[in-house]
Formats: sequence, structure tokens, C-alpha cells
Amino acid sequence: MGAPRASLPTEVATHSRGGGGAWTEPLAGTSRAQILRNVSSAAASREILHHVTATGTSFVTSSRAQRIRAGVSGLHPGYFALVMATGIMSIGTSTAGVGWLSLSLLWLAVICYLVLVLLLACRLIAFRDDLVNDLSDPARAFGFFTFVAATNVIGARLVGDGHREVVVGLLAVSSLAWLFLGYLIPAMVAHRPRTDPALRGVNGSWFIWVVASQSIAVLAATLEPQVEVGRRELALVAVFSWSVGLFLYGTVGVLVVVRLLLFKIQPAEVTPPYWVAMGATAISVVAGSKIVEMAKAPMVTATSALIAGLAVLFWAFGTWLIPALLAVGYWRHIRHRVPLVYEPSMWSIVFPLGMYGVGSAYLGEVDDLPIVNAIGHAEIWVALAVWAIVFGAMLNHLARAVFRADASPR
Repeated sequence: MGAPRASLPTEVATHSRGGGGAWTEPLAGTSRAQILRNVSSAAASREILHHVTATGTSFVTSSRAQRIRAGVSGLHPGYFALVMATGIMSIGTSTAGVGWLSLSLLWLAVICYLVLVLLLACRLIAFRDDLVNDLSDPARAFGFFTFVAATNVIGARLVGDGHREVVVGLLAVSSLAWLFLGYLIPAMVAHRPRTDPALRGVNGSWFIWVVASQSIAVLAATLEPQVEVGRRELALVAVFSWSVGLFLYGTVGVLVVVRLLLFKIQPAEVTPPYWVAMGATAISVVAGSKIVEMAKAPMVTATSALIAGLAVLFWAFGTWLIPALLAVGYWRHIRHRVPLVYEPSMWSIVFPLGMYGVGSAYLGEVDDLPIVNAIGHAEIWVALAVWAIVFGAMLNHLARAVFRADASPR
């Protein structure tokens, strides 16, 4: 079937069950966890992960069923960012007054959410080793928090349509998942057997933990005016999760900076999730602004002035990050010629852009800042254009992966 691509380490081929340094059918049927367990080099493991799953690359077999099976087994934990991005664009277009488009995007987000939940359940049942391996992998584990954020983004959009009972259920599910994953993932990452320090695996996806925390604050604060019972409890949840998110942002930020200073970073390692650093500031702005608008529950009264001030600081810092992230993209793709191809983590660019637009529009409206409001509305349309490009690239990628007839590796 030909030699493996030069961009992949030779260990991929030599540890295939067919051996011989070539792509083989048995390798295609091997789970990602099994492959990585057979690779002695931690550096090779990271490279395999990057090429095999993080970028959507897979071992393609002659059977379509096998290709689908391989896709489910290697499903990226952060794929719920697709729902996050689509959901925030539904909220953004609603803010812009385009109701029909907002409703269409909402339904698309819900369908994608249900499909991904089903795939995640299949993975838990049929490919548990792969899932457990992801939970302890510092480069991938925090992607699971996209489930929490996606649940809350859909909930925040549904509040405006009056689906209060559904939203309460979504908030309960996301809060339980946030608490469970918030203790489980750091523990599993810290105790994973490794030859390299865990700090080397720190990347932008760790900021999704922050986004998940702030998404709970957004949904709780958005739901609070819509209910008659439990307002104080919702205020407590909103302020609590917002405060935790604030400290998590500082902690993850320090870890990312230390990782960049201690370990030389390669262009291929500067992946799209680094944009979540900006997206986390944007959702913190929205959460803070909504908390300040809540009824004067004791917890809100005690913290509203502080939260209002910090929301403005978060917006300013997020705005400052955008040129830096664009410069990094130029350095990666133009200077070092890393191909710009579809990968699941690209949705981690779309969501921050959309969230920044919605956050700016909301902050400008609440604090009577016309310039900030105008920036937000313009950014919503920029984010929608990027969403359309990435969505088209995803459909093309999935069509080629599922329906191609040849048996060569892609």
C-alpha cells in the first residue's frame, strides 16, 4: 500500500501489526490507544497524535465501515466546539436582528449536539480505552470541557425562546459535568505515566476549562430573570462559577507562559485552541455583564462593582490578544509554511471570534459604549464568514473521509 508519509514518524509503521515499515490494513483496525501504547518515544507519540487525530488524519482502510469505526474511536474530545461556534453564531445573528438565520443556526447546533452526544456514547461503550487515554492526555483532555460549554451555549439561546424547563435541565447537566470533569481530568493528567513532564503538554485547549466555567455563569445569570423560584440560588451559581473561572484563567495563563518559556515550541504545535485564550476573556465579559444585571441577591450585591470593573478589563485584554494571535498565525502558516487544512480544533477559532462579537455588543449596550457596541456588531459578521468557511471545510473533509473509494492514507 505504499510507504508512510514523510511527515509521520517511522514508529507508526514499524509498530503496525503488519510491520515492515509500510501502511497496512491491520494498522487501520488498531485503536489509537493501542498504537500509542506500542510507541516507546513520547515525542513520537505526540507527533502521531497530532497527525493521526488532532488534524483529522487517520489510517484509511478499504472498508467504509472500518473508516467510520476509526473515526468514532479517534473522535476528537473538543469536537463539541462545533456546537459552541454554531450556537454563538445563532446568538450573534439574533443580536444582529436576523431572526431566520439565528433560528436555522440554532437547529443546526442542536442536531450537531445530539449527533456528537451519540458518538460520544458509542465511544464510551465500544472504544473505552481510547476515551480513557484522552482523559489523561494533557494535550487533549481539556477538550472534554467543550461538552459543558456547548450545552450552556444552546441553553443560553433557548432562554430567549421561553424553553425554561429545558434550560434548567441543560444547566443541571452541564453543572454536574463541569464538577465531575473539573476534578477528574486534572487528577488523571497529573497521574498519567510519562517520560516527559506534564507541563510540556500544556496548550491553548486548557483555556476551555475557563470557558466551561464562565458558560455556567452565563446560563445561570440569563435564566435568573425568567424564573420565579430559585433566583438567589442561580445568583450564587453564577457568581461562584464566574469567580472560579477567573482564577482558572490566571492559573492556566501562567502554565501556558511557563510552558512556552521552558520548552521550545514548534510551528506545528501552535494549534487553533490558543485562540481560546481570547474567547475565555470574551465569555467572561458576557458572564460578568449579565451578573451585574441580575436582581440584587446578596451575592450579587457584594460583588457587582468588582465584576463590572473586571469585565471591562477582560474585554480590553481580549482585544489586545487578537493582533498577537493573528501574528502567530502568520508565523505558523506563512513563515514556516505549515499547511492550513481542516482539523476539528479549528472550531476553537470560530467560537472565540463569535463570542468576542457578542460580548462586545453586549458590553457596549450595558455600559453605553457605542464604539464597543459597533465593534461587536461588525465582529459578528466577520465570525459568521469564518464559520461558513470552516463549516464548508468540515463537510468536504467528512465527505472525503467517508465516501472515498481508494484505500490509501490521507
